[in-house]
Amino acid sequence: MAHSHEAVFTGMAPEAYGFKRIIYSKVGYVATVTINRPDVLNCFDTLTLKELGTAYMDAAADDAIAVVVITGAGDKAFCTGADLKEQEEYILKKPNNYHKWMYQFIEMHDRLRNIGKPTIARLNGMTVGGGNELNMACDLAVAADHVVIRQVGAARGSVAAGGATQWLPMIIGDRRAREMLLLCEPIDAYTALDWGLVNQVVPYSMLDAAVADLAEKLYNKLPECTRYTKQQLNFWRDFSWSMTIGHARDWLTLHAGHFETAEGLHSFRNKQEMDYKKIRQAAAAPEASASKSCPGCHAQMPEDFGFCGNCGHKF
Repeated sequence: MAHSHEAVFTGMAPEAYGFKRIIYSKVGYVATVTINRPDVLNCFDTLTLKELGTAYMDAAADDAIAVVVITGAGDKAFCTGADLKEQEEYILKKPNNYHKWMYQFIEMHDRLRNIGKPTIARLNGMTVGGGNELNMACDLAVAADHVVIRQVGAARGSVAAGGATQWLPMIIGDRRAREMLLLCEPIDAYTALDWGLVNQVVPYSMLDAAVADLAEKLYNKLPECTRYTKQQLNFWRDFSWSMTIGHARDWLTLHAGHFETAEGLHSFRNKQEMDYKKIRQAAAAPEASASKSCPGCHAQMPEDFGFCGNCGHKF
């Protein structure tokens, strides 16, 4: 299927792909890609990333499709970024796996930005972390009025270098970007509208109509001129992305087994508040009195930690 002429040049019927994590549909000139994991707030695991990338390639190939809409299932979440359960199970104990995961993430984003057609983020609920990076990767965004948007990396053991550190400053301005990335506090839909992070805010009951109206306006433009306009508009996004994403992939891989990451995942999974004071005190203490060796993997961890940030062994 992946090597068929239809997949490359004309696109295929959505059901031909047998997607498990997303819903892919084509109605008229609009292709809609829906992350269908509402039970986990539409976070993306590796399979979700692969399926998103495949859907984007299909929509790009289908000349009957003029506009691509990206959204999440339900009304609670658009997307909340990486699946932390998968990260804890497959990456925390073997940090080099992050390098493999990040490849799928980068490939998904590259296919979306280079799709050659206008894209609309239909923000149907909370838009967090990598979910906001997915939002920013789209050309336009329409948000329901109950939406909140937030970056959480610095609060949860990661760095939002998969689009947020690159694109937030150019979209909402440097000071506001620093506020979102350093404080990790949510902003509501109307603040996002005021800051330029979304184009429209409407009641949830009017979300589909607003997206359809925007898609119709985009349809009634010249496709080749639109494609090249988008290519030119992408210059600063592409430049900042290409100059930083490879470095981010390597650094995040090296950091994936760090105790800050482990503490963040542990706190999130157990719905506990992070003890930032404890982490800072452990980092400032003399190494001899502040660390201990893990009996499982022999990595050095802060003395007060309850489990190993490298292999997950419980002390």
